[in-house]
Amino acid sequence: MPAQRPVAVVAANRIVACSATARAHGVRRGQRRREAQGRCPELAVLPDDPDRDARAFEPVVAAVEALAPGVEVVRPGLVAVPARGPTHYFGTELAVAERFVDLVAAETGVECQVGIADGLFAATLAAHRGLLVGPGETGGFLAPLGIAELRRPATGPDRSELVDLLHRLGLRTLGAFAALPIDDVASRFGPDGVCAHRLARGLDERPLARRSPPADLAVTRTLDPPVERVDAAAFASREPAEQLHAALETRGLACIRLGVSARTEAGEELHRVWRCAEPLSAAGIADRVRWQLDGWLTSRAARPSAGVTGLALVPEEVVGGQALQRGLWGETGEDDERAGRALVRVQGMLGSEAVLTGVPGGGRGPADRVRLVPWGDESAPARVVDAPWPGRLPAPSPSRVPARSPAAEVLDDTGRVVGVSGRGVLSGVPHRVAVAGRPPRRVLSWAGPWLVDERWWEPGGGLRCARLQLVLDGEPGEDSGSGQSLAVLLARIAGRWQVEGLYE
Repeated sequence: MPAQRPVAVVAANRIVACSATARAHGVRRGQRRREAQGRCPELAVLPDDPDRDARAFEPVVAAVEALAPGVEVVRPGLVAVPARGPTHYFGTELAVAERFVDLVAAETGVECQVGIADGLFAATLAAHRGLLVGPGETGGFLAPLGIAELRRPATGPDRSELVDLLHRLGLRTLGAFAALPIDDVASRFGPDGVCAHRLARGLDERPLARRSPPADLAVTRTLDPPVERVDAAAFASREPAEQLHAALETRGLACIRLGVSARTEAGEELHRVWRCAEPLSAAGIADRVRWQLDGWLTSRAARPSAGVTGLALVPEEVVGGQALQRGLWGETGEDDERAGRALVRVQGMLGSEAVLTGVPGGGRGPADRVRLVPWGDESAPARVVDAPWPGRLPAPSPSRVPARSPAAEVLDDTGRVVGVSGRGVLSGVPHRVAVAGRPPRRVLSWAGPWLVDERWWEPGGGLRCARLQLVLDGEPGEDSGSGQSLAVLLARIAGRWQVEGLYE
């Protein structure tokens, strides 16, 4: 595939990585596949395969390490290098960047982009643009960039909901967000907002409160017979990964920088450090060990001359274990991991919308209380659950909420349609209700209406409606099934009644 062609990697129908050419056309991580292809019709789409990516990226890491020892792999496709040492040796940052690009091209035949800035987040954005940001200039570089850069950074969690909220509040750039007082950010947006605020200011996501790991936490394994195949390496990495995670967990720690070392029959010593945006679980440790062994064993340029006889996992940097808090049930079991992999496989075949999870949330209407999100996406409520929500529908909530609200008619005793005034007054007393062309039913009792005027400040947006609860008499053969009464929730939107829920 030509190097100039835009390429993106897709998992569960969302972009997880994209090339510089694709970014120039507006493609970004976190976008849906259809949106990305709409912005760049010639986009080449590849399925997500971390093993393949790690295997292909290892020669690039080896070439970079030849100039700057001590590199840290953030993820396949992104490597962090301390700039101070190479700059002192080669003279200038520009000379270092040129040498990196030339050496990677000569050793691997691929092009790379280099960015230099204060902090990993800013350096990643600089690399996307091929820029070198001088010392102390990171804040000025970040200030004009859009707030969407915080949505799904390469070195942090998904913050789409926070970015959407900031955008609605009028904070459209990183500089506008960074200008807010930190106390106000903490009280309004919580811990995740503080982390995002630090990134917008050009600081590290975590303050300097990390712990030095005890020396006895390193886990070593002797591999007999020596490992020369990728499948054997994957099997060998599982047990030491679980042992390291358990040792950290008993001390209330979690790993954020993992060192992977290997020793071969020929006496060769291999070492690589993986920098992690979030504390690693046991599965995350095993994945990175497997990717690294796979890269070493399949690399043409740096392949060891003999089989691997020893493996060592070293937690280079740790944080408090509260950063990786688990629930009481089902989050670490092997059955749940297998189920999760199966669901991801189904998404790969049928699309991300084929597997959905219900997430309770806040809101005024029944449809707002539950949000269906694709499996694997962040299961956070779209709206704060315990907010006041004036105008919220009173309890009990409907037991059934139709995916598509059928049309309805509310008639008074003269056959006229009952409407709702701007002050919440019905134009008549509800007498009969007809739903989706079915025979009308007599109204036994009713309550409401409840007026809602949401997001009135947005041009062309918002919702203005009135909700009405009614109890209808039952008829054999209808929804009630046996002549029992039927309770429904109706909403009047844009001059029309529709069914929002059924009470059973």
